[in-house]
Amino acid sequence: MSDGDGKTLAGKVALVTGAVRRSGRATALELARCGASVAINTRRSVDEAEAVRKELEALGVKAGVYVADVTEEQGVIDMVDAIANDLGPVDILVNNAADRGRVPTLELSFDEWHRIVHIILDGAFLCSRAVLPHMVEQGWGRIVNISGLGHYAGYAERVHVHAGKGGLEAMTHSLSSEFCDKGITVNTVCVGLIGGERPASAGPHPKNVPNAAPVGYMGEPIDIANAVNFLCQPAARFITGETLHVNGGEYLA
Repeated sequence: MSDGDGKTLAGKVALVTGAVRRSGRATALELARCGASVAINTRRSVDEAEAVRKELEALGVKAGVYVADVTEEQGVIDMVDAIANDLGPVDILVNNAADRGRVPTLELSFDEWHRIVHIILDGAFLCSRAVLPHMVEQGWGRIVNISGLGHYAGYAERVHVHAGKGGLEAMTHSLSSEFCDKGITVNTVCVGLIGGERPASAGPHPKNVPNAAPVGYMGEPIDIANAVNFLCQPAARFITGETLHVNGGEYLA
């Protein structure tokens, strides 16, 4: 997997959506350590994104901040075009952007259902469709979708989040089948319990979420970043259409 200096992704351009904190930020840093130029997408957290950009550039790679709502079709197209102009066409896409919250089903509005599914599922579709033409043209590409354990474990009061994440894994299967003979792999990393400060949108833990995985501790953002980075490597060329569970033994696939 190494080319001698660890820069296995030198010359590649990666787009990480929702890349300003936690696993998104850690993933951007790991891809940069392997030599990839990194486009940091955020919807509104510009100051945090700029801080991540400085961290990436300190690793000796090119990086840029791209403010876009991944649910807006033209906005995604414009973002991908801007990245191509600044850094080069996107070779690696990590669909990490998401929002979540704990809402009892009988209190969940149709608008909130749509908002969450738009971000998780529609955003991943729009970003994937925008970058795939370049990947097809060059005969190489990596798409990694970020899912979650909840729709396997059935965490309470997150029906909208789990519907989006489950659809994301189904999309992984379809895209991987359609593009596997083009040198493009499409996989999912399914995230378990990750410690640290919880996003404000997450709300309190659902009542059936354990305090720690069977290994005895929560994961860290770097655990997710390492899994994503592995799937983006040239050496992972024979892995596609898979869901890689990173959960410390909480769910055994």
